Amino acid sequence: MHRANQTNMKIALIGYGKMGHMIEEIARSRGHEIVSIIDVDNQADFSSAAFRGADVAIEFTAPTAAYDNVKRCFEQGVKVVSGSTGWFSAHEEEMHRLCEQEGKTLFWASNFSVGVAIFQAVNRYLARLMNQFPQYGVRMSETHHIHKLDHPSGTAITLADELVKNIDRYDAWTLGTLTQPDGTQVIEHTPAANEVAIDSRREGEVPGIHSISYDSDADSITITHDAHSRRGFALGAVLAAEYTAQHTGLLSTRDLFPF
Repeated sequence: MHRANQTNMKIALIGYGKMGHMIEEIARSRGHEIVSIIDVDNQADFSSAAFRGADVAIEFTAPTAAYDNVKRCFEQGVKVVSGSTGWFSAHEEEMHRLCEQEGKTLFWASNFSVGVAIFQAVNRYLARLMNQFPQYGVRMSETHHIHKLDHPSGTAITLADELVKNIDRYDAWTLGTLTQPDGTQVIEHTPAANEVAIDSRREGEVPGIHSISYDSDADSITITHDAHSRRGFALGAVLAAEYTAQHTGLLSTRDLFPF
């Protein structure tokens, strides 16, 4: 993957867990400078000169904190890349307004992995094909580590939205079966004929597995993305920051990976 023209970017990190550490490592390896690191114990640093001097802030926290973090970046005039899931859909209209009418810049994605971007393109293409073959029903599944708080995953929702958009016989996605870390299964909803069910599993330290299955009386077709580690997500977040530093508005992986 090519480097951005801006080889020495000033980056602020919001959230300093496993992803934050990995993003820091990759950003430094690509010639960037980490000028501010904000975690739960130093929230006052949002108003620091070091934070305001960042070209881009990269935010990976929790659904309950992400919205406020993004707004604080906007208040300080800092562009932001957010990879936190579970918050964006509730605030999407406001983010569009802030970015398109008030000059703010947010790059939000449910998943920054290059492989997932390719997988999403395959998903869209296959869905358009399957729109012609109503004998195939579709169901989705996602598996993540036990520390992930939201379900289904933001990536699963993005994939499901593309299915609904491209297959006329589906109008919505819905929760399916949740398998909890102890193996207990909860049937959260029995899907109607016009709904795509998303089954969720929380297990061990799994970085992320997403599968989309088409099933008919004659055969089945399944596509799967299986992340081996979080490193692909971290690299994608840094690539997104490099892109965001040179662009404005409400951005997504469809801008970064236009295929």
